Amino acid sequence: MRPLESLRLSWRSIRGHKLRSSLTTLGIVIGIAAVIAFVTLGASLQAGVIGDISPDDQRNVYGWAAEPDTEGGPLAGAQPVFSEDDLDELDDHDDIDAAYGYMPISTQALVYGGEISPQSDALVAAGPSYIREETLDEGRQFEQGEREAVVNPAVAGQFEEDIEVGDELLIALQGGEQTSVTVVGITDTSEGLSPFEGFEPSPRVYVPTDPYYTEDAAGAIPGGADDQDGDDGGAAGPDLDADGALYLAIVVEAESADDEAIEDARESALAYLESEESDAGELLGDDLEVTLQTSAELLQQLEDVLDLLQNFIVGIAAISLLVGSIGIANIMLVSVTERTREIGIMKAVGAQNRDILGLFLAEAVILGVVGAILGTALGLAAGYLGAWYIDLPLVYPYEYVVLAIVVGVVVGIASGLYPAWRAARTDPIDALRYE
Repeated sequence: MRPLESLRLSWRSIRGHKLRSSLTTLGIVIGIAAVIAFVTLGASLQAGVIGDISPDDQRNVYGWAAEPDTEGGPLAGAQPVFSEDDLDELDDHDDIDAAYGYMPISTQALVYGGEISPQSDALVAAGPSYIREETLDEGRQFEQGEREAVVNPAVAGQFEEDIEVGDELLIALQGGEQTSVTVVGITDTSEGLSPFEGFEPSPRVYVPTDPYYTEDAAGAIPGGADDQDGDDGGAAGPDLDADGALYLAIVVEAESADDEAIEDARESALAYLESEESDAGELLGDDLEVTLQTSAELLQQLEDVLDLLQNFIVGIAAISLLVGSIGIANIMLVSVTERTREIGIMKAVGAQNRDILGLFLAEAVILGVVGAILGTALGLAAGYLGAWYIDLPLVYPYEYVVLAIVVGVVVGIASGLYPAWRAARTDPIDALRYE
């Protein structure tokens, strides 16, 4: 029997039992759709997160000091150990373009136009280049030593009148102290500008470390200026600079985003910070360890979680595919029983065992391929709708589309082999007598 004739007869049999065939392929459809939909969402989420890393941010190395093996991501268990002298020394290294401190400052509220907005963690002190020019929607970066700030849209739009460039904003710090800033820029997004902040939208006011941390807030931070005298009865800290400000984290900028330049900057900074020449080296002791990582390395933890979730979904879908293959095998056995007399007639007119085998195997493969195609279409549609709803860049994993078709063929062959073999082994005399 010619292959095309086998396909025609198989398709006719499938069309003759539309509902049964549809229910048979449902397990294949659901399994493949689940795999493609969740893999699409995972790839889109990774692309969305990695897409937040700008070319300038790619050359940044983020550092903090914590106990080894501390879990929880950036700044987990971090202790303030980096002094202004340390940053000045790093800034002079040939492999480093810039180095500055990063410090979240606790606040009570933001005040603008007579309105008070309670905020406990809106204030972030950093260096001017922390605010990259491509992230600005209006205005400019703040300048070190000036009482200036850059705010994000979540802050600019939370009062009755929107904050604009040039406006004054009053900040109430923890402890009751107040400080004012002149808004010189507004960012284009309310998402965090670095892994230290995370990427969830949140109100942020970005200010220079000098004077808003070194003068206004350092005394309230453990290890800050007022904490260097050993008032708590403990030994005094190392001989730090005049301000005595210690930073919870630092940002080191390499000369370029080239891997070699980034690695040189990392090694240079780490060698100095862990040496006895640095204030950080004296404060680290035996309990703390400096970690320096890029945005991509820090986001790798998120990618690992996404990969784990993806593998979990694929495993669940594999169970659905197994159920689907059992369904195909079951329905093919029913088909063999129903068509026993037809098999006898075919053999009586000269059909060989391989013809019968090919006929029923073709029917099983068609069911598997149809299920794979429908599952792929449904998975791609679900992935598209999910990415659109979450507002992510759509990334289709085309290798999984090809894999879905292959799986459909394999499932069809595997589940149809025994029923087809059983049909081919049917005795023509018994088959002709079958009622």
